[in-house]
Amino acid sequence: MKCGRGRTAGLLSRVLVLAGTGLLATTGVASAARPTGPIAGWRQISHTVVDNAVSGEGITTVRAPGQEPALLYRAGQTIPQALKDEGWGHVGDPDSRRGYVYDAYQNTRDIPAPNKMYQVTSPTGQTTEYLHTLTPEEPAANANAQVAVTPDGRWLTSGALGQLDRLFVFPTPGENPRAPRAGGELPLSGRILLDHPIRNAQGCDFVTETRLLCATSDPDNDLYATNFQLLQIDLTHAVRAGDTRARVKSLGQVPLVSTCPGLFVTEGVDYDVPTATLRVEVVPPSPCNTGTDVYAFRRG
Repeated sequence: MKCGRGRTAGLLSRVLVLAGTGLLATTGVASAARPTGPIAGWRQISHTVVDNAVSGEGITTVRAPGQEPALLYRAGQTIPQALKDEGWGHVGDPDSRRGYVYDAYQNTRDIPAPNKMYQVTSPTGQTTEYLHTLTPEEPAANANAQVAVTPDGRWLTSGALGQLDRLFVFPTPGENPRAPRAGGELPLSGRILLDHPIRNAQGCDFVTETRLLCATSDPDNDLYATNFQLLQIDLTHAVRAGDTRARVKSLGQVPLVSTCPGLFVTEGVDYDVPTATLRVEVVPPSPCNTGTDVYAFRRG
């Protein structure tokens, strides 16, 4: 498998404005859907429905220099065929900083998966792959559920599905000299050690240097008072090389609203700093799962 080569994907600005590419949906159906329970410290300000074919795996706000901000979505259908051919059959919740987009890919070809991949897309559309060989402590199944970039841009944090007591830390390509310059093997640099386990964290994003918000697809309530939690993870200090301890608490249940009975799936999380807007994706049960519910919140 090749890694580390650049691939021109076209101008990112063009990708972001073409809903037909399957990467962006700028329209949706507004409603006043009522959350099933309050989220401590946050109030819902809007609800939008986006085509699940382009949005079912993640969301991030892209602010490229000289361009209007845009919401970028990820789903299985947005994975380029070339990446699928290499074995990267699942994409997780992405993140973005200064117009760069960071994607987390899972190896779905090899069982058990020996590695995972981070792809970095520049504001001009140039993509570079960074491979990471899994360590024994990293789960192979769904080994790249999400990625979040620290506010200073120096570190990537990510985790897998299943029950975990840690998140994993990697140097950010292009921002941190610990990362290879032009693709290659991305080393594990540290961990965020959680004081309470979490399960199925599908999306995470930094709110401050020492606070992460993560939404889970945890169908049980044995870990916290509710299932499908929005979790607040407070770090003892900003992420750096080595281990960082963190305290986890549940802020409540994400909105679970649908006319269809069955199991919901929580997906991406995005926090846009300039607007102080938090967005959480929830996929409703089948057959209502043709659309992804995107709930927006502000503090209060």
